[in-house]
Amino acid sequence: MRAFVNNETEEFSLKEKLLYAGGSVVVAVGAFLLGRKIVRSAVSNAQEKRSFDENSPATYAKRIKMAFDNDGWFGTNTPELRKNLIEIPSKKAMNQVSAAYQKLYHSPLYKDMANELQSTEYNEMLAIVSAKPDRIEKKGTISKLTDKNYEEWAKRLKAAFDKSYGPLPGTDENAIVAVFNEIPTQADFVQVGLHYNALYSANLIDILKGESDFGEYDIWMKIITSKPQK
Repeated sequence: MRAFVNNETEEFSLKEKLLYAGGSVVVAVGAFLLGRKIVRSAVSNAQEKRSFDENSPATYAKRIKMAFDNDGWFGTNTPELRKNLIEIPSKKAMNQVSAAYQKLYHSPLYKDMANELQSTEYNEMLAIVSAKPDRIEKKGTISKLTDKNYEEWAKRLKAAFDKSYGPLPGTDENAIVAVFNEIPTQADFVQVGLHYNALYSANLIDILKGESDFGEYDIWMKIITSKPQK
């Protein structure tokens, strides 16, 4: 009889231990998840406060998210997204914006961008980022354009030409205007044309004429011809 009681007691103790152990795991997991939520919330709140500083990484991250949300309308506000990416001065600054975006919204910036955009639009945005200098130049320093700049402008134009509207082919005219506004001189435009030909075996002027349906070509070229020759 005593042996039976002892066995029962030992068995009950084992069950209690297992229950206590299981309960401890649940409590530990719950504490971890709660702690992670609190930390994420604190980090997000800290980034939110920084977003009130003009041109801070958090400000750019918030503007990019607002472009994705597009005031509740369907799709992304691509011109606004393009404008914000162009304003970010360097790859280093872009990395800081990406980090701030992750802290604010707990999602990778480039993953969200890929989900929000057509492939041609995404390629255009990547070209904008790729053409940036590694870091901000010192004040008074004039950045010299390189083959990389010309290539990325050419890639952005190709992405603009390849844009589609559902099943219908089209042209992203805003993207073309954005590139033309950035090109500083007529001589630089010639270089973009040469790099476009090298990349895609096509004449840029011919492509521009072909993409112009309602006299846009003249408007685009007026932007270029209004610039200094070199």
